[in-house]
Amino acid sequence: MKKTALAILIVAASFLSGFAFKAMLTKQTTEGQERKKATGIGGIFFKCKDPKKLKEWYSKHLGLNTNEYGSVFEWRQGADTTKKGFTQWSPFKETTKYFLPSTKDFMINYRVEHMDELIAELKMSGVTVVDSIQTYDYGKFVHILDLEGNKLELWEPNDVVYEKMGKDMGSKTTK
Repeated sequence: MKKTALAILIVAASFLSGFAFKAMLTKQTTEGQERKKATGIGGIFFKCKDPKKLKEWYSKHLGLNTNEYGSVFEWRQGADTTKKGFTQWSPFKETTKYFLPSTKDFMINYRVEHMDELIAELKMSGVTVVDSIQTYDYGKFVHILDLEGNKLELWEPNDVVYEKMGKDMGSKTTK
């Protein structure tokens, strides 16, 4: 009887230590991995002489479904193809101040995850954060400068709300 109990105890201890060992290995592996930062392009913004005429040209010649802000491209997320993602294409009047302090005629919006943690990490790395995080129903936004002074917009999207907002406006996405 004692031998049976001892055998059961040894098997149980081996079994549990296997789980503990696997948990330690898994934790070490995920701690060593770098968290995703930018997950895609959230938008392309550029200056032009006449945004209205340019949107009409792109609609006529390239088939973009345009609205007052430009066009929204709809796509499926690679990690989960049941989820939609969106990329905004927007021409701005050449006199816009929205791209300042950058003097460039364009600005790229990057889709990101974990905005608060990312901004804290960027600040610790010496990256210039132009403004504070702005939160809306459809996501969080903040602007940074890259090494050459290009203003970048970071967007942690809420794609479900973003899509509903577009539908409520009567806008069609470009697919």
